[in-house]
Amino acid sequence: MPQQSSAQVTAAEISRIAGVTRATVSNWRRRYDDFPEPSGGAESSPLYDLEAVRAWLASRGYASAASPAEELRTTLRLSAHGTGDGEDGATADLLLLVLAAARRTPDQLTAAAQLPDADLAVRAERDAAGVADAVPGGGGVRFAGIDAAVLRALYVCVRDEGGQATLGVLAERELEDSAASGAYRTPPPLADLLARLLPGAPARVLDPACGSGALLEAAARRGAAELYGQDVLPVQARRSAVSLLLTAPPGTTVSVRAADSLRADAFPDLAADAVLCNPPFGDRDWGYDELAYDPRWAYGVPARAESELAWVQHSLAHLTPGGYAALLLPPATAGRASGRRVRAELVRSGALRAVVALPVGASVPFHIGLQIWILQRPEAGGPERKSVLFVDTAESSAADAKTDTRTGPRTRGGSRSASLDWARITGQALGAWHAFAADPDAFEDEPGVARAVDMVDLLDETVDLTPARLVRASRSDVDPAKLAAEADATRRNLVKAAKSLGRAAGYDDWDAAGGSAREWRTATAADLARGGALTLLRTTPEGSRGRGDDDGADKGGRGADAARPVFTGSDISRGSGPTGDPATVRTDTAPVIAAGDVLVRAVASGGGAMSLVAGEAEAGALLGPHVHLFRPDPARLDAWFLAGFLGAEDNIAGASTGSTVLNVSPGRLRVPLLPLEEQRRYGEAFRRVHELRAEAQRATRLAEETARLLSGGLTGGQLLPSPQGTAADTTTARGRGGDSPH
Repeated sequence: MPQQSSAQVTAAEISRIAGVTRATVSNWRRRYDDFPEPSGGAESSPLYDLEAVRAWLASRGYASAASPAEELRTTLRLSAHGTGDGEDGATADLLLLVLAAARRTPDQLTAAAQLPDADLAVRAERDAAGVADAVPGGGGVRFAGIDAAVLRALYVCVRDEGGQATLGVLAERELEDSAASGAYRTPPPLADLLARLLPGAPARVLDPACGSGALLEAAARRGAAELYGQDVLPVQARRSAVSLLLTAPPGTTVSVRAADSLRADAFPDLAADAVLCNPPFGDRDWGYDELAYDPRWAYGVPARAESELAWVQHSLAHLTPGGYAALLLPPATAGRASGRRVRAELVRSGALRAVVALPVGASVPFHIGLQIWILQRPEAGGPERKSVLFVDTAESSAADAKTDTRTGPRTRGGSRSASLDWARITGQALGAWHAFAADPDAFEDEPGVARAVDMVDLLDETVDLTPARLVRASRSDVDPAKLAAEADATRRNLVKAAKSLGRAAGYDDWDAAGGSAREWRTATAADLARGGALTLLRTTPEGSRGRGDDDGADKGGRGADAARPVFTGSDISRGSGPTGDPATVRTDTAPVIAAGDVLVRAVASGGGAMSLVAGEAEAGALLGPHVHLFRPDPARLDAWFLAGFLGAEDNIAGASTGSTVLNVSPGRLRVPLLPLEEQRRYGEAFRRVHELRAEAQRATRLAEETARLLSGGLTGGQLLPSPQGTAADTTTARGRGGDSPH
């Protein structure tokens, strides 16, 4: 094999290879004359010869601290597979190889990674060809010796971090181009909510715009046995197929096709029990001209600007009579004038059953509040439908969204979604929908949250189906005495929370370190784990085991642990107790959290805390997705000391990888080496900081809730302002030097 010129790396990549912060790399450049000189790039962003950097690091005892996923990410960028020529064939070949590798044992993967370059390419080509029939467009796989570095890194990543993690690395390039392609992953909490809105347990589920397969994965977790997906982007269809084959339980039928669902339906004869879909928004080139007489338009021909209503009718056309569909749609679909006739027919026919408004930030695009439309295909002789349910989770979730006070843009990876209280959103949506679906005529409105509206009241000249307009119109039904009592109780709780916050903020035992910041020797969490000072645990996502595996465990993962709550990364950032769904993890293998465990979020996005020491609220819960668990030896490590340094902003930044989604590599987090007694002093300080943050979050939520109740009561006519209070406040203001209006 001919020698290749050494690749070039950035300072950020050097920091990841060495397991240090970027600031440390900058210090090396200034302090050491023998640090490699830049071999390319610009003065503001120099590039360095990779082999020279590795040699320099080795001479100073810095072995590579990059995780297998980071090694694969870097190798992809520096290889022919990482650069490409605008085609996605190379990525498709690697997607196939992930699926094939996930079906091998760790020993087999180790043996493959140790093969010579040419033999490795032959082995990988044979492995990928063996699963080509399972993935759309998966034929004609070709690898060569020049691909050996990527192939070796991929096998190791699958062995050490699993197929899904490896798939995520390959998908990052797609997400970088998502602004142009419209390819965004539906956030897991939202995907789970959509799946749970489908009544019963539908066996055959279709997603006609499946993207990466998040909605079908959620359906599989709810028991769907047949999964059908289609996507216009071939690489997305292949990624979805591989992801589903990796995660779906054994025996699940997976069929994914690559084509435009509206123009070239790959499943024209499929009658599904349910449809889940997050279709592209605002697409004027959806086929309006050539599809004008399509038989799917049973509720009216969608206007050119109403591609979303085309997806709605496409979904209904694929349902069995009585089957349900849940679609994520932009709010304009509910009120745009060009869609009035189709909306009217959807209401008149009884096909539209509910509209659920989500808060801003639930999913892309993050600046608008999306809606979930729940539809049911009418069936001959079915019950008469007289009303439509409207649920507004947006207003009640505003306080939670506002607790993230950070400014500036956020990533496309879902950090805004992570900051929302999904437990509350899901509870409100499911509670109202299940009650309405069980008996629409007996449904009792929940003022400000949910309301069943008679169809005749919807069929006016606009047919505006916006939940906020319809739900909030019911506030006049609220009992004034009940609202006044609720507002007073919330206000009293706010006063108590404010006092607690004042006490937490009153701790002032903070001393300056001296003329310069303190320096200390550190060790990585991986080193501490190898030395027995702590144990690092993580959970296994539901269905992530290979489809051919059979180790005698409960296949459904539903033993005694199925009733345990699940603690998620969002619970850390919000400071809440465990709110996760057991369906998202393998309950038979997920670690059980114990008091004193240190929990660290696996995704460094969004506001709130990054780490937490488990207490009574968390003890006994299952470790959920997107959380790393560090179990310290109390004789060697103080838990709060560990949590404080593991969750530090600089530490998290130095151990995070990725560009759109920042994933924390737990083994690369660093901890100072201090005596246990000194650790405890730091630990007590970190505990007080945590208490301050928790009290601030509680006070903020109560303040927002108090303001919402008072404002709504005043504008709704249930509350009256106090003339005496107004006069007293005015007098006080003037007594303090306020200007008189006269």
